[in-house]
Amino acid sequence: MPYLILFQDAPGHDHIRGEKMPDHLAFLSDHAGAIRAAGPLFDGDAGAGGAWLVDVEDADAAWQLIKTDPFWPTGLRQSVQVLRWHQVFADGQVVR
Repeated sequence: MPYLILFQDAPGHDHIRGEKMPDHLAFLSDHAGAIRAAGPLFDGDAGAGGAWLVDVEDADAAWQLIKTDPFWPTGLRQSVQVLRWHQVFADGQVVR
């Protein structure tokens, strides 16, 4: 089941992103079967968080992914939203 996960980063934690990025990217690669897309969010030029599109069994499985990400224990993530997502449009066409 698809979920959109939105991360808002805590102020003053930019250094953590740089320190943990190689581990985070390896984590994303290791979980490519579940994490369909991922990337940072910006407010102007400043980093503001990130977003993942995942395909997992349920919201608990989404939280399991979140909690195993190397960013999780660092305090980088100020807030997280796990939202069930239903695709209705892609590549210029309505999806049913």
